Amino acid sequence: MPNTPPGNTAPTPPDADATPAELMAVGKLVAAQGLQGELRVLPMSDFPQRFTRPGRRWLQGRPPQQPQAPQAVELLRGRQLPGKELYVVQLAGIDSREAAEALVGQELLVAADDRPPLQPGEFHLLDLVGLEARLLNPDGSPGELIGRVSDLLHAGNDLLEIERPGEPAPTRLLIPFVKAIVPVVKLNEGWLGLTPPPGLLDL
Repeated sequence: MPNTPPGNTAPTPPDADATPAELMAVGKLVAAQGLQGELRVLPMSDFPQRFTRPGRRWLQGRPPQQPQAPQAVELLRGRQLPGKELYVVQLAGIDSREAAEALVGQELLVAADDRPPLQPGEFHLLDLVGLEARLLNPDGSPGELIGRVSDLLHAGNDLLEIERPGEPAPTRLLIPFVKAIVPVVKLNEGWLGLTPPPGLLDL
């Protein structure tokens, strides 16, 4: 449970026994917003309702923070900051800047089976983790294996972190997740296709 200064209320699990067996991270708490306990969230999901729709969420720290069990919280409201890839959320029981700052660095999670419906051709970005990253042949078929998607980073634009096998240790590439560079995603077949510009794979 996060340390909270005296006089502030930490999030209280609405029902600690109701934590799903599987949770997935959809955002990271990156800063306090104002003086009333609001928090800025860096999204790891393309679905705004993760951050604007009231209801049950969970918080959990990532290494190197001390491991902890997911902690249930109640999202009261949220909004996107104009012109920014950030959301501002209000959690139940967090009503001061000090209480909000105590939660910075934790991830915001939802139940893994709580997924907004997709339109044809859409997919959840988190489903990309684990896919093979392959160069595309001229005919559009999968070619040389580059590595596997190991993470997704949000730094203004979505970046795919691709782990490449190597000695003495694997290396990691950051690939912008844009149509011109990643034109093909085959979730059911377990791979995505790359058409990187010259030099990108050498960075």
